[in-house]
Amino acid sequence: MPVNTDYAGREYPTAPVYEVGREKIRDFAEAVGATHPAHTDAEAARALGYPDVIAPPTFAVVIAQRAEAQYVEDPAAGIDFSRVVHAEERFIHHRPIHAGDRLVTVLHVDAITERAGLAMVSTRAQIATEDGEPVATVTSTLAVRGEDL
Repeated sequence: MPVNTDYAGREYPTAPVYEVGREKIRDFAEAVGATHPAHTDAEAARALGYPDVIAPPTFAVVIAQRAEAQYVEDPAAGIDFSRVVHAEERFIHHRPIHAGDRLVTVLHVDAITERAGLAMVSTRAQIATEDGEPVATVTSTLAVRGEDL
């Protein structure tokens, strides 16, 4: 089944709350080699004016991908994840993500373009607190290979 281009412009319902924990941040920081003490030591983060440990900037992708799963796992969308290559990821941060945050995400499928057997899918995940304070925007481009490639 090819990628369903009718999904361009679709907005998905708000994803369930993601509770940001210290251990998740520490594990992510270790995995990506982020060594600043504010990622692992609450006192170091507080000394910089944050309420708790702060996540490395790319941590936002963990939250965004949970929302993106609504689209990727939607059978009618036509995404065969075994044929997906992550082509691009961009972040706009409104403030750091920190332990204790309760974040919600709205996923937008901004565009779907087909070229030479590839479907290029652009998504935008808007991450905010439960109260609506903007935290980050993650834009992604997925290249989905057609069955003939």
